[in-house]
Amino acid sequence: MSKLHPNEALKENSNFLRGTLAEEFADTSNGAISADSQQLSKFHGMYLQDDRDVRADRRKHKLDKAYSFLIRVRMPGGSVTAEQWLKMDYLSDNYANGTLKLTTRQAFQLHGVIKFNLIPTIREMHTVALDAIAACGDVNRNVMCNPNPDLSSAHAEAIKLADDISTHLLPQTGAYHDIFLEGEKVASSEPEEEKIYGKTYLPRKFKITVAVPPSNDVDIYAHCLSFIAIIEDERIIGYNVSVGGGMGMTHGAEDTFPRLADIIGFVTPDQAIDVAEKVVLVQRDFGNREDRKQSRLKYTVERMGADGFTTKLEEYLGYKLQPAREFKFTHNGDQFGWSENSNGNANLNLFIPGGRVVDTADYPMKTGLREIAKIHDGEFILSANQNLVIANISPANRKEIEALLEKYGLLKALDSSAMRLNSIACVALPTCALALTESERYLPTLITELEETLENCGLRHDAITIRMTGCPNGCGRPFISEIGFVGRSPGKYNLYLGGGFFGQRLNKLYKESIAAEEIKPTLTPIIEHYAKERNEGERFGDFVIRTGYVKATTAGNNFHAK
Repeated sequence: MSKLHPNEALKENSNFLRGTLAEEFADTSNGAISADSQQLSKFHGMYLQDDRDVRADRRKHKLDKAYSFLIRVRMPGGSVTAEQWLKMDYLSDNYANGTLKLTTRQAFQLHGVIKFNLIPTIREMHTVALDAIAACGDVNRNVMCNPNPDLSSAHAEAIKLADDISTHLLPQTGAYHDIFLEGEKVASSEPEEEKIYGKTYLPRKFKITVAVPPSNDVDIYAHCLSFIAIIEDERIIGYNVSVGGGMGMTHGAEDTFPRLADIIGFVTPDQAIDVAEKVVLVQRDFGNREDRKQSRLKYTVERMGADGFTTKLEEYLGYKLQPAREFKFTHNGDQFGWSENSNGNANLNLFIPGGRVVDTADYPMKTGLREIAKIHDGEFILSANQNLVIANISPANRKEIEALLEKYGLLKALDSSAMRLNSIACVALPTCALALTESERYLPTLITELEETLENCGLRHDAITIRMTGCPNGCGRPFISEIGFVGRSPGKYNLYLGGGFFGQRLNKLYKESIAAEEIKPTLTPIIEHYAKERNEGERFGDFVIRTGYVKATTAGNNFHAK
């Protein structure tokens, strides 16, 4: 029998995720926690990090690393009230590094929270009904949902499903409340057993999305489990189910690869939560607990085959899935600007560069959004592309909000090139421990360089998806973009081409370890070729395959094939 990964024993012996976290957080003699506690803290929505920009200098002066914590907030469908927005804005200024990060999974992240401020931060979040429970760790994480409220009743149904699934799959341990809220009990944290997860929880993280066609903004093919709404007469009659997607891989390990999800059937709305639970149970029971590089659901589906996985799922369900229904995606980006709801309210989808809500000398974005939140009586909805929808703006408030948008220049970012509007970058340096090179801090500069080529080719307003990550874990979903960069070493990236415009196809390696200064000279002739010889309506990812720059990746298991 193979040996289980050490994390399995750690989870089993943790007293339902408590470990020694309470004692270690109370110890303010240093800014860190033990390695075991770092693993357990993830289940409570936080990661220990350090500022890598100053690591070498601190080592030179024989100082500890500049430790701090990232806190990730659980918020199904990315929807928060104005009150919750204002609280997170306050916390980012008073307990974090002054910025509010909008993630690719529709969540807030606070960076730079020192250990002494962790518990005060969590308690402040609790006052507005926000928490970090299961935002990380080997459990179901934040459930994503299409963020477009102009879809009216369909969006309301979809976001309710996202919220219901999130609640149903929450860990039942009271550890979070015991550690961070002084033992305060809530109904969902009373049982000291995990009926769904068991003592060892899942083999690895688990990610769920709910999509409303024609938008694939949540990138259903990149996630463990997704529900694709099938709509008739403006109502959701059920959901197609997809399983087995995932982005991460390891450089040099060809048995690791990104994989697109398989669509396995259709379920009615009243079956969706049961299906979500049973997919989790199959992964709990059959996922790899020996090698964490092989432990995601995508590898379980790969080993069992989509048909074999579906058969096992149906055994757990006690009924069969219906055949999948027809649907169509047309894009996986955000639809920027104003839209109207059937109830007379309006929505504004804003571009947030890098998902980083922060004031700069020439762009007081954070202040502007704070002032809007003070009068807004609708919601704020984070998108899966790190952008923001100011949703359900009432007619009574619209003129005042429009005045604030003008005062703080919040609409000017919408004039960006279509490539910039369709870009994603992960955080990477200086805080992510896994980053091999820059991402969020470099991609805007690279796009500026490429915009000269786009302008010359008349492509400023032609959307090309471009994504960059500092390592191959795939947090920015780079392996389904038309142009993808994955960090290989300091200042060098693997360049991938040929992903599908609406996230339906993996890309393929075009150049390995390309230096930053080589990127523009490499891409410029390809973009020029595309501008001159593309077919009517042909997307960039399709063009580079048709013209032979790369071969199409037809499945994750041939992702590394030349």
